[in-house]
Amino acid sequence: MPKEHRPRHGSMGFSPRKRSDSPIPHFTSWPDVDGAPKVQGFAGYKAGMTHAVIVDYRPTSTTSGQEVHVPVTVVEVPPMKVGGIRFYRRTHDGLKSVAEVWAPKPDKELRRVFPISKAYDPEEAWKKVDGQVDDVRLITYTQPALVTGVPKTKPELMENRVGGGTVEERIAYAKNLLGKEVPVTEFCREGSMIDVAAITKGKGWQGHHTRWGVRLLSHKNSKHRRNIGTLGNFNPGYVRPTVPQGGQFGYHQRTEYNKRVLKIGEKGDEITPNGGFLHYGLVRNPYILLHGSIPGPTKRLIRLRDAARGGYVKLDKSPEITYVSRESKQGA
Repeated sequence: MPKEHRPRHGSMGFSPRKRSDSPIPHFTSWPDVDGAPKVQGFAGYKAGMTHAVIVDYRPTSTTSGQEVHVPVTVVEVPPMKVGGIRFYRRTHDGLKSVAEVWAPKPDKELRRVFPISKAYDPEEAWKKVDGQVDDVRLITYTQPALVTGVPKTKPELMENRVGGGTVEERIAYAKNLLGKEVPVTEFCREGSMIDVAAITKGKGWQGHHTRWGVRLLSHKNSKHRRNIGTLGNFNPGYVRPTVPQGGQFGYHQRTEYNKRVLKIGEKGDEITPNGGFLHYGLVRNPYILLHGSIPGPTKRLIRLRDAARGGYVKLDKSPEITYVSRESKQGA
């Protein structure tokens, strides 16, 4: 008889496929960068997609130097505020927080997500910052009240690493930003590569065929085609976690690597379609155009980070965009 060869279906790399604990994506690592100190992360809100005509910047592409149509994603990125600074020390158990300093006058919006005593003394907190600091991170929060397409005012709180330069230069850079607004241009420029993390669109409970992509049973199978073929061997006497079964599908955190920033703009009228983006509306704040698609539905919080994986083409100048479609997305 021929050898039976049935490889398993569906990647186990993302297991367990459960709902994300938080609507705010998180990064577990940050790449090292050269040059002057800079903010290595940012956040925005997904407005939608459209298409653009650009001059192909990829040198190995068959259409290199020619005009091509590409899908683009619009992310609205109002300025973020720096509420505090957190300092870390490297130990045998990883990074450990050793001190943190908050802004002298926290905003009312920040107090909604993080209780800060009115008697807090930032000068006293700075005295606890000694020379044994290995990593500096900004405690930043978004300003959703500026975004008309997102029906919320409560900000999202997150850490963003300060990279580049020496530790002393990072501390001075972070101290200068404390309590101020940070624009997206402090994080990236046109043509740079970034990583995008978001929580995917939730689809609720789904069966094993949709969730794992296993094959349908033969039409000659008894009674049903969408049943599972087998739950495994008699021994061991339990169902192994590698067996594809139904359950939560979607609302998982996913990170897309090496997305090109095609454009950073200030006027949303330049890219907002006629009638606004579906389920979002008008873009009224600074925005970035990303080449390709990103996870998550519209209005979803999107976190950005410096590209952690190499192998991409570094551009000396901004990509050349000749046209961005503003045709109505409502079928009118």
